[in-house]
Amino acid sequence: MADGKWISYLRVSTDRQGKSGLGLEAQRTSVADFLNGGQWKLIKEFVEVESGKRADRPQLEAALAACRLHGAKLVIAKLDRLSRDAHFLLGLDKAGVDFLAADMPNANRLTVGIMAMVAEEERRMISGRTKAALAAAKARGTKLGGNRGVKPTAKMRALSTVALQQRADARAADIGPTIKALQAAGATSLRAIAAGLNAQGIPTARGSGTWSAVQVRRVLERI
Repeated sequence: MADGKWISYLRVSTDRQGKSGLGLEAQRTSVADFLNGGQWKLIKEFVEVESGKRADRPQLEAALAACRLHGAKLVIAKLDRLSRDAHFLLGLDKAGVDFLAADMPNANRLTVGIMAMVAEEERRMISGRTKAALAAAKARGTKLGGNRGVKPTAKMRALSTVALQQRADARAADIGPTIKALQAAGATSLRAIAAGLNAQGIPTARGSGTWSAVQVRRVLERI
């Protein structure tokens, strides 16, 4: 039973299919049937007319951005509506968005499982090489062990700060279009923008609580 927030993505391969609605209605019905029941909310629908062989699909990118913005999941009618390219499907993990195919509800678990197996194999190989290197060092009389405590260096702290800033910039970029739309609609003050974001159910950077004028100002400073 579906629950939570959802963004739907529908795709057809030709302009004629897109204009006629052939294929789109079937996908829309499939998504609706899957979401039927439960406590769910379909926030927005994105429609793309593009070949599945191409990875540069603006509507899919917009759908993924909307998922990040609202803290929603992406739902599609059929797995091949995203792509028949396994590499591309695995790349969705980098988008930071959970997705689900109505015709194969466990597809997200399947792809994560594939990635986990690949990562596990890589870890196994690295572990084997590390153990062999330690054994060789011990055989040479090298003393192993010592202080296991790791004190962060200035470089490590700097890299951590950069990573946090990049994450904040990415979040601001996702929220930016919504803030601009609110401003265009007349929400000129920070409090009005915060109220608009709260009204749309858009989560804060922490994913909890409500938007405040201070939080809006911080986002505006980054966009």
